[in-house]
Amino acid sequence: MPLVELRTVNNIRRWTDSNGVVAFYEPGLMGQKVFFHVGSHGYEFPKDGFGNRGRAVEATEGGHAEWKIKRLNIAERLYRVTGAGIYRDSVLVGKKVPIKHPVLNGKVLGSDSVLNAVYGGKIYWFWGDTNRPGYPLGNFHVAGAVSHLPKDGGLDPALGVDLDYFLDHSGFAKETARMPGKEPTWLSGLVNLHGKDGSELLFAAYVKIRKKLEIYERGLVKFNDTANQFEKVAQFDTDAPMFPHGHPFLHTVDGVEYVYFADPYPLVRVRADPERLKDLSSYEAHTCLKGGSRFDSPRLDRAADGTLRYTWKKNTPPVGPKRQAELIKEGHIKPDEALLRLCDVETGKPVTAHRGSVYWNDYRRRFIMIAIEVGGTSYLGEVWYAEAEMPEGPWLAARKIVTHDKYSFYNPKQHPMFDQHGGRVIYFEGTYTKTFSGNTDPTPRYDYNQIMYRLDLSDPRLAKLKEQ
Repeated sequence: MPLVELRTVNNIRRWTDSNGVVAFYEPGLMGQKVFFHVGSHGYEFPKDGFGNRGRAVEATEGGHAEWKIKRLNIAERLYRVTGAGIYRDSVLVGKKVPIKHPVLNGKVLGSDSVLNAVYGGKIYWFWGDTNRPGYPLGNFHVAGAVSHLPKDGGLDPALGVDLDYFLDHSGFAKETARMPGKEPTWLSGLVNLHGKDGSELLFAAYVKIRKKLEIYERGLVKFNDTANQFEKVAQFDTDAPMFPHGHPFLHTVDGVEYVYFADPYPLVRVRADPERLKDLSSYEAHTCLKGGSRFDSPRLDRAADGTLRYTWKKNTPPVGPKRQAELIKEGHIKPDEALLRLCDVETGKPVTAHRGSVYWNDYRRRFIMIAIEVGGTSYLGEVWYAEAEMPEGPWLAARKIVTHDKYSFYNPKQHPMFDQHGGRVIYFEGTYTKTFSGNTDPTPRYDYNQIMYRLDLSDPRLAKLKEQ
């Protein structure tokens, strides 16, 4: 079990590596019994007679003890994908590890928010701001790597991911998407489309960020796999009603293939054609606004009998959770007219989904969503599972599958290329970070990195969702 904290009576703290190993050596404490408090997000160690969750062990050189911890989360934590010291403790004690670079890869200490797509028969991975050992400022223009698919020699996703980073002259993960301007470049909307000649083309949406997360430029880039670099192909009007954003998937409706952009709700789409991808006038939003309407003076699309209509429209913004709440508060729509009414399937309590991904699942025969909740029991640390028969919903019932104690796990993404057993077993990861959590105590090595989870969709705790 990775990310389990062991803490001595005098507050020496260690965390298990991705093998669930802690290598402990402390002069003065060796050769005697040492008590360790044991804790982990979404897991529970049994209490002793005094209510302490932990156990004492004889601390001897070369000694060994193995303890079990109970999983409360529905999803199972597997390993850390990025950063230094993924298998640090295993290396110290000589335990076998599954990946090629167990302690440092591409000089990457931490990376924000993952994107990936299958391209050219491999998985291409990209991350946001990335930290390095040599200085507090690292790569703010997108780190990237490739890995092999499991069927083509890659690791079983239950074991790990062997990343081959694109490197600069110093051996650090290089910038793959520097756009003009000193400010950071962030990517989203990574999608593989086919050109007219049938060739694969890898696109992504970019934004330039300044001040307090202000977006001042948007556009589209295409990957050059000779230079391992994204190149700008279009710049978008920042006042446009919709943009490519989030995690895309392809879906065919009435014989037409579309790219849907899930953020986490897939309410924006465009035909799966490179030329249309560059043209925002080709994009459609699933919205209850009248065509051409804007939020500063919203006009609702109602039938003659007053029924609110949600349809796909061009030149009209989507109504996401935040805008939907504003329309309700301002009296434009009634709560029971809202499209996005995600609730906890156990309690009926509303769940405000913030970021995530959506993909078709063969096992459930539905579209499934892995999304983070904003303002839950931790501000951005609660991960939910939901499903719907159509991409645009309705998305009604959800079940919490991962929880964190005052820690963030934002921008989760499922990896459908890792699905196993006909889609019954899925994999997803997210960014584990104290950012936005209110926690001032970062977890060493784990903070600001990606952690992989596995979810078995046959778990009986997900059964109620099929009834909704």
